[in-house]
Amino acid sequence: MKSAFLKAGNLPTLVACFLYFDLSFAVWVLLGPLAIFIAEDLHLDAGQKGLMVATPVLAGALLRIAGGILVGQWNARRTGIVMQLVVIAGLLAAWYLGLHGFPQVVALGLVLGVAGASFAVALPMVSYWYPPQQQGIALGLTGAGNSGTVFASLFAPALAVAFGWRNVLGFAALPLLAVFVFFLLAAKDSPKSPPRKTMADYARLLRKTDAWWLMFFYSVSFGGFVGLASFLPIYFHDQHHLTAVTAGYFTAGCVFAGSFARPFGGALADRIGGTRALSVIYAVVAATLLTVAKGVLPAFGTLGVIVVAMTALGMGNGAVFQLVPQRFGRDVGLMTGLVGMTGGVGGFYLAASLGYAKQFSGSYEIGFAMFAVLAIAAWGGIAAVRLRWREDAAMPAGVRV
Repeated sequence: MKSAFLKAGNLPTLVACFLYFDLSFAVWVLLGPLAIFIAEDLHLDAGQKGLMVATPVLAGALLRIAGGILVGQWNARRTGIVMQLVVIAGLLAAWYLGLHGFPQVVALGLVLGVAGASFAVALPMVSYWYPPQQQGIALGLTGAGNSGTVFASLFAPALAVAFGWRNVLGFAALPLLAVFVFFLLAAKDSPKSPPRKTMADYARLLRKTDAWWLMFFYSVSFGGFVGLASFLPIYFHDQHHLTAVTAGYFTAGCVFAGSFARPFGGALADRIGGTRALSVIYAVVAATLLTVAKGVLPAFGTLGVIVVAMTALGMGNGAVFQLVPQRFGRDVGLMTGLVGMTGGVGGFYLAASLGYAKQFSGSYEIGFAMFAVLAIAAWGGIAAVRLRWREDAAMPAGVRV
C-alpha cells in the first residue's frame, strides 16, 4: 500500500502543499493565541475578542471561493504563489506599522484570511495527482497541515511574553518565506488537472443537493475545529483563569489531537466508508460539546473532553474530504472552494457566538450547546443520504462511501 501510494502521485508536491497549508494555518489563527495580549493593550470587550479571532476565519471562508475560482482560471501553483506573497506582505506591514485599534486588528484579520484560503489551493493540487482509491489518505496527509494551528498556540504566547505581541507578527513571516521558496521549487501542477472552469460551472454545482450536504457536513467538522482552535485560548483564560501561556499550551494539546487525527479520519473513511465514519464522529462531537457546555469540570477535565471533541472533529474533516472527490471527481477544485468556505463560516459562527454568549449571558454554555445541536443535525443529515450514496452505481470499484 505504501509503495503503491508513493508511486501513484507526486511526493514533492504533496510535501510542498502540506508545508504551505501548515504554515498558512499557523498564521490564519495567530490572532487567537495573541488575543489575550491584544485585548489587554487595546481594551477590547468580550464581543470584540470573539470578532477579532472570528474575522480571519470568515475572511478565509469567503476567500476560499476566490481561491477556487483562481485555481480554475489560472492553476493551483500560480494561485498559491500569489496568495503566499499577500500574507507575507500583510504580516510584515502589520509588524512595521503596528496595530493601534480594533479596526486595524480587523484589517489584519482580513489579510490573514488569505492564509486560510490556502485550503482551496493545496487540496485540489494534491488531489489531481492521486487515483480515487487513495484520495482519503492523500488529502488527509495534506489536510494534516491543520497542525500549523498547534505551532501558533504553542509558541505565540511565549514569544509575546518575551518580545511583545507586535514582534510576533514579524517573526511569523520568516517561516512563511522559507516555505514560499520550497513551494516555488518543488510544487507542480498535475498533467491530469481539469480544464479551466467558468462561473456557470459553480452555479451548476450549487444546483446539486449533494453539494449542499457536503458543505453542511464540513461546516460542522472543520467549523468546530477552527472555531475552537481560534477561541480556546480566550476560553481557558476566562473560564479557568489560566495564564496566557498556559492557555496556549492547553489549546496546543487540543489542536494537536484534531490536526493529526485528520489523516486517520481519511484512512478510516477509505476503509469503512465516509458516511459510516461520520455517523459516529458527529455523535461524539455532540456529546462532548454538551459536556463542555455544562461548565462543571475542572480545567484538566475540560481539557480531556475537548481533546476528544477535537480528535473527532479532525477525523471528520478527513472523512468529509474522502467523500468530496467520490461525489464530484472532476470538480474537486470547485468543490474544495465551496466546501472549504462553509467550513470557515462554521468556524466564524462558533468563535463569534462564544464571544457574544459570554458578553450577554456571562457564560459560554449557550454557544457550545448550539454548536452541539448543529452536530446532531449533521448526524441526521448523514442518515438521510447514506443509503443513496452507498448504492450509487457510479462509484468506482473498491471505493467506499
